[in-house]
Amino acid sequence: MKIVILSGAGISAPSGVATFRDANGLWSGHRVEEVASPEGWRANPALVLDFYNARRNQLNEVKPNAAHLAIAEWQTRHEVRVVTQNVDDLHERAGSLLVRHLHGRLTEARSTRYPDYIINIGYKPIQLGDKCPQGSQLRPNIVWFGEEVPEIIPAAQDVEWADVVIVVGTSLQVYPAAGLTEYARSGAHCVLVDLNPGKVPPGFKVVTASADQGIPSLTTWLDTLHPSIWKLSDKLRRD
Repeated sequence: MKIVILSGAGISAPSGVATFRDANGLWSGHRVEEVASPEGWRANPALVLDFYNARRNQLNEVKPNAAHLAIAEWQTRHEVRVVTQNVDDLHERAGSLLVRHLHGRLTEARSTRYPDYIINIGYKPIQLGDKCPQGSQLRPNIVWFGEEVPEIIPAAQDVEWADVVIVVGTSLQVYPAAGLTEYARSGAHCVLVDLNPGKVPPGFKVVTASADQGIPSLTTWLDTLHPSIWKLSDKLRRD
């Protein structure tokens, strides 16, 4: 079975990672433009670095929850790809092998002037004066508002590839990620896991539960979907 997971901040919330949209979340006290835009970086790079250094430090103190672990466990019986809007590394720490980060990785830094220069920094801070070999200041390897999302086309291809599309922990209100569900192929099983579902994409069934409860609850259901059904569906679509 080919499964793609579209995950957002809500899958990491049970681990203790604050979400951007919560009233007491990480945007509290800061406008988005101040800490998550190229303009904010140019205006006050020290503030931006402090903001992400605090997030990186917090990430070092949390662990994957039951949702991350269940998705990783599915790999033993299914082909699983994860497309996440999150910048944390909890999917990888749970054991997921194929994880596509739409918005970058908190545990990486890249050159301000040479975007192809990317290094893994783990949970260490980035300081003013930390530079790439060419002498350019390092910044978080995060896709900020107003910047291109280089992984969006491969992510759409992942959704097209899947027999099962599971959306968890994201409202799918922010584009271009919000448009990914439109690439689900005809006949694919589509599921939204959300404790308080808002807008439900067309054709999606809803599991009203938190991520750490809803995702593990899908394990038995996934195992009952017989692969031969999908082979027949593929043949009918080709014909």
